Amino acid sequence: MFRFEHPYLLYLLLVIPLFWLIQLLVWKSNKRKFAAIVDTRLGAELIPLMSFSKRWLKLGVLSAALICLVFALANPQYGSKSEEVKRKGIDLMIALDISNSMQAEDLYPNRISRAKRSIQELLTYLRSDRIGIVVFAGEAFVQLPITTDYAAAKLFLNSIESNLIATQGTDIGNAIELCMNSFDYESPTSKSIILISDGENHEESAVEMVSQAAEQGIVVHTIGMGSIEGAPIPVMSNGKRIGFRKNREGNTVVSKLNEQMLTEVAAAGNGTFVRASNSESGMSYIFEEIENLEKVEIGSKVYTDYEDRFQYFLLPALLLLIIELIIPNTKSMWWRKLFAS
Repeated sequence: MFRFEHPYLLYLLLVIPLFWLIQLLVWKSNKRKFAAIVDTRLGAELIPLMSFSKRWLKLGVLSAALICLVFALANPQYGSKSEEVKRKGIDLMIALDISNSMQAEDLYPNRISRAKRSIQELLTYLRSDRIGIVVFAGEAFVQLPITTDYAAAKLFLNSIESNLIATQGTDIGNAIELCMNSFDYESPTSKSIILISDGENHEESAVEMVSQAAEQGIVVHTIGMGSIEGAPIPVMSNGKRIGFRKNREGNTVVSKLNEQMLTEVAAAGNGTFVRASNSESGMSYIFEEIENLEKVEIGSKVYTDYEDRFQYFLLPALLLLIIELIIPNTKSMWWRKLFAS
């Protein structure tokens, strides 16, 4: 398997055509300046040994050297062998609430940002487990299909914002169902769901759906985001808070953590409820619970040995640079004498 360790450096190749263009413009400019001062026939007598073909040759050799140097810097690598690596893990789905109430600022900087940091924390704990993400408000959709690619998980997590779903509400039941459908039930791995929400304005199907998950052996944990006292829901515009949401009577809406509902959901799912705070996300405790689940072997074929091949381009680059220095700008005397005779 072939790859470049630093593929972004290949963009440096775009500089070479620009280098040619600049060199051509400089040559033309110098030629015009010289022609303005000296007659063309007289100029040929003044600089009889000047070779324009050698200029192009030197430029071509230098360009080839630069190309080889860029490839060397990008460090081409070849995977010389692959092997089957056996890893133990579980299947884990995260159901993340992104409704408007998750923008409340009783957790710093707000509930949804604190929740995303909690998931980031979880990703640092995981080793061989498969993870997926479902986001929900009044509707739910899969943000990240279940995978062992934690780098992709971080990328998808960073892209999550409250405006991904227009329909407002907290349809936990739909989110749990979508998490359940994301699992591969032909795999013997243990399965778990972590629900992260403030639990406000939830649909009545939440506990019922979690009970169905428990019947299939899926453990459901919940993490509560917010405070019992609650906080107003900010109205944002261009990333700035311009006010707070109000009800029909004109009163500021205060969003409070529905701890009782999240506790009932965790109990129905044979899991644990933890309330997050600014100092503690609760994810470490949930992770300890997850670690107690039975783990099975997960086989995945990966390339384990990449060998550097930069020397195959670095050596030609150095040789071409030396050749470019050796090539003169003038015509060769032995060539002139050969044709003069």
